Formats: sequence, structure tokens, C-alpha cells
Amino acid sequence: MNYPNEGFAPETIEALKKELKASKKTFKIVPGEENNDEFVNFYFIGVFEGKEVIYDAALYTLRLHHSSEIYELAEHEAAKKFPNFKGIHYEEDENGNLKPLSSEDEEIGWFITEIIMELEEEETVKVQEFIDLDTNHDFGIGLDAALNVEYIDEEVISKFVKEFNDDTIELDDTLYAFQSEEEDVDDED
Repeated sequence: MNYPNEGFAPETIEALKKELKASKKTFKIVPGEENNDEFVNFYFIGVFEGKEVIYDAALYTLRLHHSSEIYELAEHEAAKKFPNFKGIHYEEDENGNLKPLSSEDEEIGWFITEIIMELEEEETVKVQEFIDLDTNHDFGIGLDAALNVEYIDEEVISKFVKEFNDDTIELDDTLYAFQSEEEDVDDED
């Protein structure tokens, strides 16, 4: 039988079920450098159109989603002001230290920083919790979701998987804006 991709294949689903049963979890974190306390990529088994499928989920905090949206807007503004702008690329020297940026890249970097601060201060960008499904994903069904939580941990992931599969998730439709957390070293008492 033909399946849209391996994440729909019964043998792939069965293999993940065994792995989940052995780990006593409802999800499997996909190993990767990008996983952190604000973003986690994981697989879980759910139902789509009456059939079991593997969901390839990316779950992140609303704060991270907001930061991404702000940065994207700032880069867009930089591209309008600097016609040669293709993104700032950092290079390392033979010792693994970052090489200094060119003067143009440095100027663009400062411009982006100023735009970010302005967008945050004016609360131009507001975000809300969401779940997006991608049925044309390369493995199973892609799922992107942002939740208004401080961090993503196993408890948050377990709750998400259970509520998603039980169809009981209630997303907060409040619009939020965040400020970058400034690291004040001078304010120590």
C-alpha cells in the first residue's frame, strides 16, 4: 500500500510504539542541537483522518515565537535599507573564536538591534498560542505549536500530547508582546 511518507506506514508507527512503551513516555525527543528549554522537536503518535500517524512536532514558547517574528521583521527592514544584505554570517578562526565582522555587517547588526528594540518598545508585534499542521511534511504530519509557558520540559510535552490526542487543548487567544530580557550586571546589591 502507498503512504504519503514513512510516518504513515504501520511498521514505522509500530516501531515507535514499542520505543515509547519501553521508555514509558508518550513522545520521543528528536536529538538535535536546536533543542533547548524554549524549543523541543519530538515525535508522538496520534490520529489524523481516522488513521494513526506519527506527528513530527516542534513545540516552542510564545516568547521564542515572538522573538523570531521580531527578528524576521528587523531583517526585512535591514534588507530594505542595505541592498546587499543577505544575512549576517559569523566565521570562526582556527582556534574556534569568532572573527570580527566586516564594518558593513557590523553596521547592519547595529541597525537590526535598534529595530528590534524599537519594535519591542512599541509592542508592534503581538503573538498568541497556536497549532499549525503540515500535511505535506516529509515525515508523518508536521506540527508547529507555540504555548505561553516559561519553558518546554517533559511535563509540558506530555500534557500537550495528551490534550492534543484527547482533543481538549484550549489555546489562549490573548495577544502577547515580550521585551528582551536585559542582563543587568550593575544592579547587584
